[in-house]
Amino acid sequence: MTDIKELLLSRIRDVADHPEPGVMFKDITPLLADPAAFTALTDALAEIAERTGATKVIGLEARGFILGAPVAVRAGLGFIPVRKAGKLPGATLAQAYDLEYGSAEIEVHAEDLTAEDRVLVVDDVLATGGTAEASVQLIRRAGADVAGVAVLMELGFLSGRARLEPALNGAPLEALLTV
Repeated sequence: MTDIKELLLSRIRDVADHPEPGVMFKDITPLLADPAAFTALTDALAEIAERTGATKVIGLEARGFILGAPVAVRAGLGFIPVRKAGKLPGATLAQAYDLEYGSAEIEVHAEDLTAEDRVLVVDDVLATGGTAEASVQLIRRAGADVAGVAVLMELGFLSGRARLEPALNGAPLEALLTV
């Protein structure tokens, strides 16, 4: 695992003062552009999906789509996008959640999850944990079980794990990298 961590870290670029002054943005586009690194990431996340017994993968808008779809294909599972409110056609389930300054809402197609599903949430970064927590609530409201949450990197200094773990009720939260 140390080799994969080193590979992934070497392909994540720090961008100072983006999107605002004082923020150090973790840019994963160099990792996505490197086939060996992207494959290693996909394999590692697919192994988590298999280990947790997931039957479907949810990807959170927008980078969770990029990571979650190939994970689902690799693990032989279905992929479900969780979108910002108003982006999905048809009947949806919505979940509102609080942000540091305001609130937001995410949605999933109501028919995409059933009581037989165990769902792994995949995203690029766990920051404050609000979006991931809302996705866990959404999965449960749809009647499905939460297999866990898997992310490329956790920004430990933002304490998202402390917010998210109570909502997981013992389901695993796995971060390949913690920065």
